[in-house]
Amino acid sequence: MRKILFIITAVLFIGYTANAQGCAEPASEDGVNVFGYLQTQYDYGFTEGDNTSSFGFNRARVGVMGNIPYDFSYYVLLETSPFKKDGPKAYLLDAFVTYSRFPFLKVSMGSFKSPFGQELSTPCNALYTINRSKFVNELTAPDRDMGLMLLGGADTTLFQYSVAYMNGTGLLVADKDKYKDLVGRVIVHPLDWFQFAGSFRLGKSVSSDETVEDADERKRFGADFQIEKFGFLVQGEYIWAEDKGSYLVGGGCGGDPELVQGSVKRQGLSIMALYNTPWNLQPVIKYENYDDDIDFDGYNNYEHVTTIGFNYFFNEWTRLQVNYEYKAEWAGEVDNDMLMVQLQVKF
Repeated sequence: MRKILFIITAVLFIGYTANAQGCAEPASEDGVNVFGYLQTQYDYGFTEGDNTSSFGFNRARVGVMGNIPYDFSYYVLLETSPFKKDGPKAYLLDAFVTYSRFPFLKVSMGSFKSPFGQELSTPCNALYTINRSKFVNELTAPDRDMGLMLLGGADTTLFQYSVAYMNGTGLLVADKDKYKDLVGRVIVHPLDWFQFAGSFRLGKSVSSDETVEDADERKRFGADFQIEKFGFLVQGEYIWAEDKGSYLVGGGCGGDPELVQGSVKRQGLSIMALYNTPWNLQPVIKYENYDDDIDFDGYNNYEHVTTIGFNYFFNEWTRLQVNYEYKAEWAGEVDNDMLMVQLQVKF
């Protein structure tokens, strides 16, 4: 019986090796591989009063990775953009060691991205729109954390999974209590052109309010799908969140979330479509909405964002993205649309 179960598991999960969070893998078995990418960006904001206009770096990341005999690998990534965090200083994003003897059961330990959801799991240099959806940034915070992850499978296998036991405190922040977060994601590939997935996050933490004895609680559940056929790509995602005691607002890739006291239920969804033309051009459109208080009576807290644009690939290392974000607030629309142009180079 044990032999039969092992054979079934191997059939389901055997395939190409997959590193944590969809990260790149070393190009060779020996030596250190240096990698990274630079995203230069121009933003024009259609704001109330005077419009804004700014050049900057969205991301400027450099890292090293490599294999160590036998069956170990390492991955280290720094963010050097002066427009992230608190100003012009580099800081550590990812740093983890992976044991990859078995393709259906790998182990990573260190600092890495939380294995939750479709957009968050997509590397920043592979996003189809310049910005991630607002509800993804809000409801997946902290997006990076310290912990231990079990993962297995690949795009070529029926199942792909990641389960992490994490501090729950965020990027390189020491855990000062006994509680941990459990985060996981399972992807099913029933067809080579279709996949669907489910994600969860469950956790507790000591309240930031010293007068409160009960621990803060957080729950996250998500579902997503992807269809890719005849040159078209369609993705959709939904996230539901409940926080008791306090919750995080903002954050996202390289940002610092704000802690808010109180309990709340929130939700958001997005759907995106693009077409791969024969001319290295990808027209793309994405719609998203975010409800920052499900129990609020009415729809005045709803936010809607429609992104229209295109991606143009000069080659496999260089990409131009142009996005226009049309933002509509249910309670009363304000002038806050954005035009963004980003040029990315990978190395």
